[in-house]
Amino acid sequence: MSKYSVQAKSVFDFIGTLSKENSKIAEGFVTMHKATASDSALTAKTKELIALGIAITIRCEGCIACHVQGALQAGATKEEIVETIGVAVVMGGGPSIVYGDKAYEAMKEMASVAEFSKN
Repeated sequence: MSKYSVQAKSVFDFIGTLSKENSKIAEGFVTMHKATASDSALTAKTKELIALGIAITIRCEGCIACHVQGALQAGATKEEIVETIGVAVVMGGGPSIVYGDKAYEAMKEMASVAEFSKN
């Protein structure tokens, strides 16, 4: 398991811990996430890419790991993720370059070799 996969798993594991310690907060978060995760006016992939761009600009490494993973699972390509990183850099400036690099590394780690080389 890669560094970023471990980080994403840690975030999801903590949601499980939080659900035991404070179920109402965890349930609220999960309900909100499910309400926005499916295809509607925007596809789930588009929403994951938006979330990734926000994660980069707010400098949340755990969020980056989770949303790179989600974007890949939703079918995002390398080009789509790289373009999302570019938009985040425009909106977030220099610090977003640092966190954009983390998103790029997460993408490389999480994508299978065949999928990554295909894009």
